[in-house]
Amino acid sequence: MTGTVLSGLRPTGRVHLGNYFGAVKNWVDLQNSGKYRCYFFVADLHALTTDYADTQSLAANTREAVLDWLAVGLDPAKATVFLQSRVPQHAELALYFSMITPLGWLERVPTYKDQIEQLRSKDLGTHGFLGYPVLMTADIAVYRADLVPVGEDQASHLEISREIVRRFNGLYGDVFPEPKALFTPTPKVNGIDGRKMSKSYGNTIGITEGAESVREKVMAMVTDPARARRQDPGRPDHCNLFPFHQLYSPPAEVAVVDVECRTAARGCVDCKKHLIGNLNAALEPFRARRAALLAASSDVVRDVLHAGDAKARTAAEATMEKVRAAVRLSPEP
Repeated sequence: MTGTVLSGLRPTGRVHLGNYFGAVKNWVDLQNSGKYRCYFFVADLHALTTDYADTQSLAANTREAVLDWLAVGLDPAKATVFLQSRVPQHAELALYFSMITPLGWLERVPTYKDQIEQLRSKDLGTHGFLGYPVLMTADIAVYRADLVPVGEDQASHLEISREIVRRFNGLYGDVFPEPKALFTPTPKVNGIDGRKMSKSYGNTIGITEGAESVREKVMAMVTDPARARRQDPGRPDHCNLFPFHQLYSPPAEVAVVDVECRTAARGCVDCKKHLIGNLNAALEPFRARRAALLAASSDVVRDVLHAGDAKARTAAEATMEKVRAAVRLSPEP
């Protein structure tokens, strides 16, 4: 193996196509490559940084997310799948990092001010929200992960983690590798209304959503706004439907869609029906696997997380022994 990879997602419930192409599909590809030691986790502590006042759905959302992860191919035999809050070493290391992280570093993180602006309805003037990059750094460093899968537009998000690790190593010795970005393909997936796919917008298509529900959502999709009539030529590059064809239709069919749209040889309704067939065919294996997991005699999610939590704690504790020794918290025995 050529490195240790770590990534996580907040538990927001069932996985939609944006989550899948943005992260989970890449996790499956990375674990199957055999090149990396992989850790993938439910970031439930991170969920508290913005949703601390309403936690009633947290456990249910975790279960739904992990079921979908397993349904699309995440394999506990090839990757460690675990719950962040069940590995207390994350919080311990975050505390040590918080002691050495200058306040100015956290205040200048671009997403800090952006999220405060976007989430005005929530009180985000908390230590936990300001310090989420410190916890993120601990998540990575506690497994001595040297690679974090990101899209090319997200590489800058890792810079503060690199700075915190560099400062810790400068104070206490070379304990951690500096994490690097592992660039992975992350195609942009808009929602059915053309905006970013997000549960908060109510514009998602779930990766294990029922076939009839998928059909209804695709039929409601926004297409080229300039194509007012059936006989008007279309512009695939201005149509929200066309990127889904590029993801789910064979290349030869995508080429036909492109030509027939531009020449008005097909209408938007026919184009949607074409996509529905290909999309539902692609999602059906995921639906079937999810149904099989739910029908299993044991609680698969519980079993997977309990086993993953134990493996993660063992690895994390080995790191923390090095950290405690480096910081010299205890007198020599």
